[in-house]
Amino acid sequence: MAPVRLRHPKGVSTIQVAFDQDDFTVQDLQQEIYAASDILPSRQNLKSGYPPRTLTIVPELPMSSLGLSPGEQIIVSEIAEISGVSRSNKPPSSSPFLSPMSNPSSSSSAASSAPSSRSAPGPTPAAFTPPASASGSPDAVETDGSFLVHRVVPDDNSCLFSAVALVFEQDIKKAPKMREIVATGIRKDAETYNEAILGMPPATYISKILMPSTWGGAIELGILASHYQTEIASIDVETGRIDQFAPSGVESPENRCLLIYSGIHYDAATLAPMADAPSDWHQTVFPTRSADILVAAKRLADVLRAKRAFTNTATFDLKCEECGKGLKGEKGAQAHAAETGHTRFGEY
Repeated sequence: MAPVRLRHPKGVSTIQVAFDQDDFTVQDLQQEIYAASDILPSRQNLKSGYPPRTLTIVPELPMSSLGLSPGEQIIVSEIAEISGVSRSNKPPSSSPFLSPMSNPSSSSSAASSAPSSRSAPGPTPAAFTPPASASGSPDAVETDGSFLVHRVVPDDNSCLFSAVALVFEQDIKKAPKMREIVATGIRKDAETYNEAILGMPPATYISKILMPSTWGGAIELGILASHYQTEIASIDVETGRIDQFAPSGVESPENRCLLIYSGIHYDAATLAPMADAPSDWHQTVFPTRSADILVAAKRLADVLRAKRAFTNTATFDLKCEECGKGLKGEKGAQAHAAETGHTRFGEY
């Protein structure tokens, strides 16, 4: 292991990196950076060298793929999120990934996995329709004689809230209740959820997150995890990365639940005796002492990844709904918004 100097919004830290070990991956580096900076792996923009060059991140590749050397400095910044993206009926692009929030319709204006990053509320960037399995049954993987099942929720800008409601309340119709819990959590902890963290005045953020057209992300998952005193583990379909949101003030939560993140949509994963068992037979919360459920969740993500059930928001094609200009990915939309003030985008 060798020390690497890391510059991040909180200051400067030293992290330990294995440059010459093929089993030390880019994802391992991102986790070290997350521990030092609190910037979720899915929101990290990494640069190095002089002048600083942006590093191409492929989490599964070894650290050596970045072309870094011992003694170099890494600069990390947080990728901003798009607000005001409208939904189309186009299925997900076949090109890989959009980040959690995580954690992302109609053209109303108002952003997500990962995994305690800023999450400006806004509508989902594009429609997501998971491909059906060949048998017509939900996608599932077997684990210890049961089946971890992909539980699809409606693609209606409330997918995060619907998925969490399915897990904790066994009723996706209680998604509005999840929004109320988030609003209350922000009101009760003004010190944590201040304007700098929310990206807007708390009152404005609350009014937006209560709208059914506004989608949620990391901030919402953190608050909901704390409310239910349960870890929320969000599995990214494209990378297999698991972002874990622990309840605040709880060092070792006893239980966890599972969400599936496609890059623009959240679903749930629950355990049943058969893949097509009735919903009231499903177990939705699991003891954290067992790691088997996380292994099964990664296998379920493998199944969905093989079906291209994810969207790459770095490369998908967008159009400004206000001036008609074609744009490429989140960064293109962000740059256009900064230049023009336009805030409504749709996927081609």
